[in-house]
Amino acid sequence: MDFGEKIQSWKPKMRAFFSTFPWKNLFTFLFFVLMAFIFWLMLFSRRENVEGTYRLPLKYTNVPEDVVFDEPLPEYIETRIVDNGAAIFKYDLKKIDSLEINVADYKKKNINSIQGNELRYLITNQFPKATLISYYPAIVPLATSKLEKKELQVAFDGEITTNAANLIIDSTTFIPEKVTAYSSKQKLAQLKNAITEYTLFENLKSTSQLKIKIKPVEGVKFIPSEVEMYIPIKEYTEKSFDVPITGSNLPQGLDVKFFPSQAKVSFSVTLDEYKKIAPEDFEIRLNYNKFKSNADGRVELELTKSPKSIINPRIAPSSVEFLFENN
Repeated sequence: MDFGEKIQSWKPKMRAFFSTFPWKNLFTFLFFVLMAFIFWLMLFSRRENVEGTYRLPLKYTNVPEDVVFDEPLPEYIETRIVDNGAAIFKYDLKKIDSLEINVADYKKKNINSIQGNELRYLITNQFPKATLISYYPAIVPLATSKLEKKELQVAFDGEITTNAANLIIDSTTFIPEKVTAYSSKQKLAQLKNAITEYTLFENLKSTSQLKIKIKPVEGVKFIPSEVEMYIPIKEYTEKSFDVPITGSNLPQGLDVKFFPSQAKVSFSVTLDEYKKIAPEDFEIRLNYNKFKSNADGRVELELTKSPKSIINPRIAPSSVEFLFENN
């Protein structure tokens, strides 16, 4: 029996169950549960001296770029407050706003930590009518140390692939090309480049400008910590020519024959340059002094002339036989 047949066999039983189910009793029960919750909520909202515990997020703004904090900064302050039931219920429902700490303002006042009445004042601003019972941590440290700085060239760590019809036409570049690293003098001396996080860009089809993060280094702050990578890409096509194989620097009275006498040169070229390239733009011209002593009578082929606009040139066959003849 398949699944559909099972469903069909169960349908009569399900109809019988729901037709005899005491829906009236269920709705009556749910009604009294709802009323009980409403009465509890009304009583709770009128209660005084209700305690609540809340985690207050800390947000640090206007942090100078050339400093590092001497101690780790707390991310939250755990607070306990007392207020009436309605206020506590409201705090439970809404998202608590972050407590903003403007670091630059405290630095201007030469304040290296927030504690005591100053910290209590900031916390109670988040709970205007509540009584603050306790909070932790009791101190927010803001002491900093001045850092050395060094400009570093951005270096890519990763892989870039394009689809079959496209290729990267030039070197990739970064915007900006350099970032500033802030750290101790000893730490900066060890850094030669600002290396990106390992990133894989796959199947790119057109020129792209993509965001990429600088790989974090412990004890070092990079500004900016993210750059853009410019990847120039164009659509390419394949083309090939049969190119004659010739010799050069032959002694007088000596000739050389190659077997075969020509090779097929295949390459990739942009659609814009496709019609501009001709067989005459290529040469396979072998220097006699480089192969005259080859005992096996074979010589490796190489392009001695080709257009700058092509990429990935291939020669087939890669080597040929040769035979010297006297004129």
